[in-house]
Amino acid sequence: MQHEWKGGCQVLDDDIFDIELKLLLEGILLRYQHDFRDYSVASLRRRMRQAMERFGCASLSQLQDRILHEPAMFAQMLQFFTVQVSEMFRDPAYFRALREKVVPILHTYPSIKIWVAGCSSGEEVWSLAILLDEEGLLERSMIYATDINVEALAAAEAGIYPVERIAQFSENYQLAGGKRSLSDYYTAAYKGAIFDRRLRRQFVFADHSLATDSVFSEVHMVSCRNVMIYFNKDLQDRSLGLFHEALVNRGFLGLGMKESLHFSRHADSFNELSPAERIFQRA
Repeated sequence: MQHEWKGGCQVLDDDIFDIELKLLLEGILLRYQHDFRDYSVASLRRRMRQAMERFGCASLSQLQDRILHEPAMFAQMLQFFTVQVSEMFRDPAYFRALREKVVPILHTYPSIKIWVAGCSSGEEVWSLAILLDEEGLLERSMIYATDINVEALAAAEAGIYPVERIAQFSENYQLAGGKRSLSDYYTAAYKGAIFDRRLRRQFVFADHSLATDSVFSEVHMVSCRNVMIYFNKDLQDRSLGLFHEALVNRGFLGLGMKESLHFSRHADSFNELSPAERIFQRA
């Protein structure tokens, strides 16, 4: 590990990197009003090093200079700040539990609002729409899909996925209790699978940050999966507070398989409905 001496104190490269990281995050907040300061430091270190390699920058300071002076560069950097990894009906047991434990209660509402927070490229949004359609709930449902990455939102709204991913999507769909064939919901063309525009009518896509924005609607269910694992505890607590505020009484919260309410300051605000699948109900 390289180091240098300043004022009689040893300054390690990692220390300098963390100083530059703090300056970068402050600069992005001031320039673009996006706040990543409460994201997991370990995850940020790893992804910023990937960004430095991608853009040929020898230091974070060089990367910061480009980001602050080139708005188009910042748009590309969002791919590194947000993790765009998902698949349709990911963790099939989660969707099966929704069918068995959540859908019967949703049937009691005349209209339904669902918030998919951190929707990435939209696989979960389209999955939920298919599930609701098969359960006879889609026509009275509205799905709000939010993310900070406008490119990801555009991909989610397009609903076009590479055909080589469809085999995995179809397997997940069947394991999740799908009642038809996934091919009933898309058209294959130009090496892509284009999902049914009829489903799209029930979506609203919006730029929303869990770090800085507030609740925008009262909803019956929030699905925020594999997002908060990239947050520190303060931002996790903030996000859970937003979800609690947004949910109707006895509304539902779905989290990722590696996420939990335990040790959160909002732990007592939710009851476990399906613990293994990380589905909770507002107390």
